[in-house]
Amino acid sequence: MQEIVNHNHKDMVVKVFALAIVSFFSFFISCNNDKLEVIDAIERDSVAGQYAKDVYTLISDSGIVKYRMETKEWYIFDRVDTPYWYFPQGLFFETLNDTMGTDASITSKYAKYYTDLELWDLRDSVKSKNIKGEYFETDQLFWDQKEKKVYSKEKIKITQDKRIITGRGFESNQSFTNYTIKKPEGIFPIEEKQNGEPQKEKE
Repeated sequence: MQEIVNHNHKDMVVKVFALAIVSFFSFFISCNNDKLEVIDAIERDSVAGQYAKDVYTLISDSGIVKYRMETKEWYIFDRVDTPYWYFPQGLFFETLNDTMGTDASITSKYAKYYTDLELWDLRDSVKSKNIKGEYFETDQLFWDQKEKKVYSKEKIKITQDKRIITGRGFESNQSFTNYTIKKPEGIFPIEEKQNGEPQKEKE
């Protein structure tokens, strides 16, 4: 069972909603009671069934915390043919290891999560970082939680310690540590400053 709980202790925390996203997973979302709006719409197929804002959650699986997520707005469309969650202002997502350290992080300015498919669609300035300190940038990234992989057909930029790799088309495991660029375009060294520190890459 996966469970989502809020760890913002500045205000009173209440349980917001429970939603089954697959037959054997149940998600529970807690957020501040003064920041909750539930939309009781007649046409549930065209209007979000539930809405929350300024959400900070930890997601656990079988009692073990696996993820951390932050988002400004969260809409749930649960009565459409393909149910999904909608994040119009994007989100910040971290995958956590057994010691609560960060294995990888992802940010985007726009996101959708198709609950039945367990598929994330991240768009607009998608950026991620792995445990090695490598940075990944692209315009769109899909995260398939069933297959435990991420992939993109768009241009990808990977910034390593001493070089930048660019290409088009990308596939990786969820932690961004075992990846492949489908069509490599170039490898560029990162110039070092006089003090030996790597110079920030040019846009």
